[in-house]
Amino acid sequence: MREFVERHFDAEVEFLKALVRVPSDNPPGDCAPHAERAAELLEELGFRVERHPVPEPFVRQNGMRSVTNLIVRHAFGRGAGPTVALNAHGDVVPPGGGWAMDPYGAVERGDAIYGRGVAVSKSDFATYAFALKALIESGRPLDGTVELHFTYDEEAGGQIGPKYLLEQGLTRPNYAISAGFSYAVTTAHNGCLHMEVVVRGRQAHAAMPETGADALEAAVPILSALYAERNRLGERTSAVPGIGSPKLTVGLISGGINTNVVPDRVAMRLDRRLIPEEDGEAVERDLHALIHGAAPTPEGIEIECRRIMLAEPLRAVEGTARLVEVLAGHASAVLDTEVRATGAPLYTDARHYAAAGIPTVLYGAGPRSILEAHAHGADERLRIPDLKAATEIVALALADLLAT
Repeated sequence: MREFVERHFDAEVEFLKALVRVPSDNPPGDCAPHAERAAELLEELGFRVERHPVPEPFVRQNGMRSVTNLIVRHAFGRGAGPTVALNAHGDVVPPGGGWAMDPYGAVERGDAIYGRGVAVSKSDFATYAFALKALIESGRPLDGTVELHFTYDEEAGGQIGPKYLLEQGLTRPNYAISAGFSYAVTTAHNGCLHMEVVVRGRQAHAAMPETGADALEAAVPILSALYAERNRLGERTSAVPGIGSPKLTVGLISGGINTNVVPDRVAMRLDRRLIPEEDGEAVERDLHALIHGAAPTPEGIEIECRRIMLAEPLRAVEGTARLVEVLAGHASAVLDTEVRATGAPLYTDARHYAAAGIPTVLYGAGPRSILEAHAHGADERLRIPDLKAATEIVALALADLLAT
């Protein structure tokens, strides 16, 4: 398998570059064209690709324009062994400003490729596809099935990506490996609650503010309470290495009518990151109580709290240790450094597999940290040697999981 990866590595790099050159920003989330290009590239490698377009009402409900999920299946031996799913997402955050080069250029400079999505996580379209090719060509006596799940709504929550595939009965793997980084096997990650808080008042002329109900004035003590809560959360740390503390951010504020009008409405968007020890619905209830307890109650003021999205944390389930064993063992040998199980302070699609009781970890091509990859930042990059190493490691791990 190592020889196969080496011999076909130039083709793997070109495969990845071709994916980076097709924009798939989310928002706006018009990702079906990228899925079609990815399917064509996979078919050129000899795979049979299932295209699963998500019905438009579900797509719109999740704030996107088009989604087609892809599945590749390959059975080894009698097909009676375990099914291992490899999931990576093709939607990416918009590039933003500050780039030194074309974010869709897939520019190769030094030992790295630059471009939006090259690390998160179009890289693992390449990792997983070429690892599977290496496994097929190895001729090893194996029994089981490998599935590639390439989905397109991770940046919007994964509801119509992996979760949709599982709920529709299109797949039921025994193990799942999701896109990650080469120098750690991630077994847990944070969850996330997005909430909108709307303060409604009554407009009035600025010459007579007492005749209105000032929504912004009512929002001030709520903001103070939220920032006090953020400071309190910083005193608590997860027992899972790599996770850190819960986080709370007020990311968006809007409101008001004009300079000379008492504001009748103020809206705030909150991002609350959950550590694995927390329960999302309990955190949500506590935030509701905090906000309503801090809000003043003069006549004309109303407070509304609305959930936008709740992603529970990834927690290890029974069987996860087997994935850690095979991935960490091969990664430590190939990379010549100790690779351990750890947590990550973000949230991903991996949680949908674990929520269905499927042992799940994150592992794929990438550096030691999100910061090193410039993930979600300008000049996102992937070191080419890390792509090669991850491909070999995933192939070796699959061989162990499917060994007869």
